Amino acid sequence: MIALHPQSATLSSGAAWIDLVDPSDAERAEVAAATGLQPPTRAALSEIESSSRLRVEDGTLYLSTPFLTQAEGVAALTPVGFVLAANVLLTVRFEQLPAFAAVATGCEVARSLTAEEAFLRILEVVVDQSADRLEEAAADLDEISHTTFQAEQKRWGPRANFNRTQRAALRSVGQMGERISKLRDSLVGLGRIAGFVIETADRQLLAQGRGRLNAVRADLTSLSDYQGHLLGKVQFLLDATLGFINIEQNDIVKALTIASVVGIPPVLVAGIYGMNFKLMPEYGWALGYPYALGLMLVTGVLPLVWFKWRGWM
Repeated sequence: MIALHPQSATLSSGAAWIDLVDPSDAERAEVAAATGLQPPTRAALSEIESSSRLRVEDGTLYLSTPFLTQAEGVAALTPVGFVLAANVLLTVRFEQLPAFAAVATGCEVARSLTAEEAFLRILEVVVDQSADRLEEAAADLDEISHTTFQAEQKRWGPRANFNRTQRAALRSVGQMGERISKLRDSLVGLGRIAGFVIETADRQLLAQGRGRLNAVRADLTSLSDYQGHLLGKVQFLLDATLGFINIEQNDIVKALTIASVVGIPPVLVAGIYGMNFKLMPEYGWALGYPYALGLMLVTGVLPLVWFKWRGWM
C-alpha cells in the first residue's frame, strides 16, 4: 500500500493518493476506516457492465477499466479501479504497472499534490505509454512484413527454411494481434472514463482539470484510430502469410501430381512388355530392349512437354 501526501505519507495525515496493490482484507479495512471509502474488490472491478465500471455515489466517482500488462512477453489485461473523492484518490490494482510507478515517483518529489492532480497524471502517463506501445507495435509489424515478403521472394531456397520462416511470421502476427486487441480494450476503457468524468463531475471536482481531460480524451481518440489501422495491418499480414502457405502447399501438391502423371505412361509401357507372351513380336527384335527403354522415356517426356505448353509448370 502506497500513500502520498504533500507533507507526509501516512493515512492518518490525510493522503491525497492511496494506491493499493493486491490489498489484503486488513489493508482494505484500514483504508475504509481512514477515508470512509470502500475499496472495490477484484470481482467488482472485473465487471464489464458500464453501470458497474462508471458510477457516482454521494459525489464520489467509482471508475474501473482493464490495463494492459506484459509478463515475459505475454500480453494480459488486469483490472484497475479508481475511487475519486474531493480530497483523496484511491486506486486499486493487482499487478505492478509502469504508469503507476512513474506517477508515484513524480508525486513524491512534488511540492503539492491533490487527488485531482494524481488522477490526471495517471491518465496522462497511461496515454503516453500506450502511444509508445503502439509505436513499438507498428515497428514490429513493419519488421514482420519485411521478413514475410522477403521470405516469399527467396522461397526457391531450402523449403524447410521457408516453412520455418512462415510459421514464425504467423506466430508473431498472432501474438501482435492479441497484444493490440488487448491494448484496444484498455484505450476504450480509458476513453469512457475520461468522457464520464467530464460529463459527470461537478464544478468543484476537477474544476482545473477539464482542459487536461479533454486533451486526454482527444489523444485516446487518435490512439484508437491508429490502433484500428494497426489491426487492419495485422489482418493483412495474417491473410498474406496464410496465402503464402497455401501457395506453397499448392506447389507441393502440383509437383506430386505432375510426378504421378508423368510416371503413368512409362509404367504402362513396362507393364505391357513385362507380360511375357510368346507371340509378342518385340521379343525377337535385337533392339527390343533399347526400343522399350526409349518408348518409356518418350512417354514420360511427352506429359512434361504438354504441361509446359499449357503453362501448368
